[in-house]
Amino acid sequence: MTDRPFIIAGAGIAGLTLALTLARQNRAVMLIEKRSRIDELGAGLQISPNASRILIGLGLGPALSRVAGKPDELIVRNGKNGTTLTRMAQGQSMRQAYGAPYWHIHRADLQTALLDAVRSEPGIQLSFGRAIAGLQQTATGIRIETETANGTRTTLEGAALIGADGLWTRTAALLGDASEPRFTGYTAWRATIPMDQAPDLFRANATGLWLGPKSHLVHYPLRGGRVLNIVAIVSDRNAEPGWSRPGDKQSCEARFNHWAQPVRDLLSTVPEWHIWSLYDRPPRPNAARGRATLIGDAFHPVLPFLAQGAAMAIEDTAILAAALSSHDTIETAFKSYVANRAQRTGRVQREARFNGQIYHMSAPLSWARNLKLRNSSPTSLAQRYDWIYGFTA
Repeated sequence: MTDRPFIIAGAGIAGLTLALTLARQNRAVMLIEKRSRIDELGAGLQISPNASRILIGLGLGPALSRVAGKPDELIVRNGKNGTTLTRMAQGQSMRQAYGAPYWHIHRADLQTALLDAVRSEPGIQLSFGRAIAGLQQTATGIRIETETANGTRTTLEGAALIGADGLWTRTAALLGDASEPRFTGYTAWRATIPMDQAPDLFRANATGLWLGPKSHLVHYPLRGGRVLNIVAIVSDRNAEPGWSRPGDKQSCEARFNHWAQPVRDLLSTVPEWHIWSLYDRPPRPNAARGRATLIGDAFHPVLPFLAQGAAMAIEDTAILAAALSSHDTIETAFKSYVANRAQRTGRVQREARFNGQIYHMSAPLSWARNLKLRNSSPTSLAQRYDWIYGFTA
């Protein structure tokens, strides 16, 4: 299509994966990032088979296998009394069923592996400390304006622009959609602790999910089982934009003071919490305009109740690259990509929202939920998500 670079705004998981994918197609790439460096706070991610197979296809399998955990199972418990409601096999069962692993991975470890691969590609130019500030589409390409923290502006030219700049994207506004996400009424508290400080119940190689009224808790091991990742999500009225802010330890523990003793014991071991308010929006209907488009959270943020946010962004990169290979023009490729992704990502968004309602049910609805889970088999629970995990880009 062109030898000019594809400019990607945002060097998070979506942007790095897309840069690597396009470079493997022998396309020139310019990746710009507003931060001065990639420095993520500790947090875990779940990478299901629909996304891990894409990363493996990019040659990242060996690097990620060394740092990713492979949980044996998902265990769902009643947060009020600690009883087990159901289990779902993961581990080898997932690999056999879907041909790819289910990974737990530290966000920083995934970004490090992606960044190392990106830096090894001569066709990728990586530039930090620049934010996108303007866009002009020409007859043969795009012209963007970037701005540094001290106000210095630079004009760059390329073949196309892809906004991978997250939920609070600037790129979408340049495409004519300045609408903002809405607060969902949920706040997530996250923390990591050394595994040897966790109560014995939480040291299993498993994904733990505890359900309770207006709240739920997720935990799983990271970094070879040396670290336990903990995410507590509660219904909340207060909201602040942003990925992370300090949380008050006593406030978090108070939200769970009527839960089962093992949960209270776990929360008491956490020295500090980081909080983020959960925002949401439907897929943007105009996510492609000429030679510009969006991927990941900039296009379709996904609430964490389905563990598919990172996976959907990774899927986007594969579908977008495939569209560029199968269409004669960038404009038609971008339109095809958006049309392709809108239905699937919209369904994932709806399922995630629905899970949030199910997880946070209060009595008497929670009694019916718990009974249904007790009567479900590990196989039936896994089959419910065949349409997600079995997807091949």
